[in-house]
Amino acid sequence: MSAQGYFNRFGGRYVAEVLRRPLEDLEEGFAHAMSDPSFLTRLEVLRRDFIGRPTPLLFAENASREIGGADIYIKMEGLAHTGAHKINNAIGQALLAKRMGKTRIIAETGAGQHGLATASACARLGLECVVYMGDVDVRRQQPNVAAMELYGARVIPVTSGSRTLKDAINEAMRDWAASFETTHYLIGSALGPAPFPDMVREFQSVIGRETLDQIAERKLDVEALVACVGGGSNAIGFFEPFRSLPAPRLIGAEAGGIGPAVGENAVRMTGTAASDGIIHGYKSRFLVTEDGQVAETRSISAGLDYPGIGPELASLGESGRIEFTSVTDDKALDAVRFFARTEGVIFALESAHAGAAALEIARNCSPHKAVIVNMSGRGDKDIFITSPVFRPEQWKSFLAAELSRLEAGVDIHLFGGN
Repeated sequence: MSAQGYFNRFGGRYVAEVLRRPLEDLEEGFAHAMSDPSFLTRLEVLRRDFIGRPTPLLFAENASREIGGADIYIKMEGLAHTGAHKINNAIGQALLAKRMGKTRIIAETGAGQHGLATASACARLGLECVVYMGDVDVRRQQPNVAAMELYGARVIPVTSGSRTLKDAINEAMRDWAASFETTHYLIGSALGPAPFPDMVREFQSVIGRETLDQIAERKLDVEALVACVGGGSNAIGFFEPFRSLPAPRLIGAEAGGIGPAVGENAVRMTGTAASDGIIHGYKSRFLVTEDGQVAETRSISAGLDYPGIGPELASLGESGRIEFTSVTDDKALDAVRFFARTEGVIFALESAHAGAAALEIARNCSPHKAVIVNMSGRGDKDIFITSPVFRPEQWKSFLAAELSRLEAGVDIHLFGGN
């Protein structure tokens, strides 16, 4: 756990007075729940029967043979219910909120996976759900928006600022300040004011603990664990059991975007663009402009374009325990293609950043070593982003045909609907 909300010099609880009481209540409620056998038993049942845990560790035999070097293994979080790791934290926090007597859940989302997981968890537990999502992300992640609404959530597009994840967080914070008596803010990444970083790490640590058991079962000699890093929930959960160990190497892959200039990427831990700051209630490394405003970021993956990084990851990066690298949009797309072709697995664009980094590391490792990549989500959510790149003419024809059908008022029942 953190030391009073801090991970060395990062973390803390920098919030308006109105939010101090709900955060203190949440910290107390979380501590009590995690020492309550009945809560932990209920959580374990939901992990098994609702999420579908444990997720497999897949030996990427074809990929390993093609590139040479170390054997590549894939932690298949994309097989968890709702298609990504986000459900681990969502069901944990939603169950905690219900235990504390809350009836309404609010959440922020970027790529849509956290919003989708939260909506699903709320439907399962009978809680009202409101999801704030930047208008830019609403437009590029329509399949997830549609699924959230199908689960019964209300999705609110945020049109202020850059209309992406950071602005969705701002709106969710405003809502919570006005409604905390009945509402829990279910933060989706390992960031925000204490106790959220500790909570998210704890609920996501099931990934790393399973991986540790799977490593022991297969007697793997692991060179590195690799995860993508936006805010950092999948990474800190994957790395959790290994943080205090000298090995294996822990590699965090950030979004290199389209170039090294400010506004072309979302790189916080390498290079010189980021600096210490206090934003969204915690201290960490952030991309900011010369006048101290939050800088614009860019990534093909909606889940990696956040301008900051979780405080524990920042601390572990500064200490050298986590090595950070960046992966460009093009290399992430290449990794999507590669793993789809060699292993029949389509990585989410976020996870593909980790996939690309894992390929590079494996190429330069000795045979019989293992490199494990966390496929934090599957890529069907990205069809509206990847299809225009991979098959542009066919995609244009498909969209034109669909638009014509809708404008003509063709009844969907003619195509086999019920």
